[in-house]
Amino acid sequence: MTKQTILGRVTQLAKANINALLDQAEDPQKMLDQLIRDYTANISEAEQAVAATIGNLRLMEQDHREDVDAAKEWGDKALAASRKADELRAAGSGAEADKFDNLAKVALGRQLQSEKEAKTAEPTIASQTVVVDKLKSGLDQMKSKLTELKSKRDELVARAKSAQAQNQMMDSVKNINVLDPTSELSRFEDKVRREEAKAMGKQELAASSLDAQFEQLDSLGDSAEVEARLAALKTAP
Repeated sequence: MTKQTILGRVTQLAKANINALLDQAEDPQKMLDQLIRDYTANISEAEQAVAATIGNLRLMEQDHREDVDAAKEWGDKALAASRKADELRAAGSGAEADKFDNLAKVALGRQLQSEKEAKTAEPTIASQTVVVDKLKSGLDQMKSKLTELKSKRDELVARAKSAQAQNQMMDSVKNINVLDPTSELSRFEDKVRREEAKAMGKQELAASSLDAQFEQLDSLGDSAEVEARLAALKTAP
């Protein structure tokens, strides 16, 4: 997997529109659980790829430091050989001086080679440093999205369960023949009033019968009085 591909994949995953995915969810809990598992696996895969990229960058940096150190070391050796050659030449040992000058040239050639290798690696190290920084940022975004996804998952599952409970309740209510409670009370009130009227009628009827009996008693009393008075008249002197 190339570094560009890694970066592209991390960037794409980091910019995933989670809200759009949630809107398409037919079974929110199962869909989100699977999405979380997939996203977690993608993060793990990306982490491994980023770690490998960082490792390669550190190796290049190590090689660059070695080239820089080698260039300095060969430069020091060239300087030491050149000074030794100067000393020998001053002492009249031209052949020995030439030998150390040749060693100085070899050291300078090695120095030049190390410097070129170090200079050649610098642009690559700089570009890979930028790539690694972007990869790290992409991973941070992915982990942030995963946290957001888990939060959205909990929220959406709770809302789905609440909506399902409401729908079940409404479906149950639709299956019940709901009557107007006020009309039921009205009919019951009419029944009670009829029973009350019936009771009042019986009371009134009973009262009328009793009054008639008392009237009969009164009539009998009057007849007796009349008979008594009549008898009194007959026995009067």
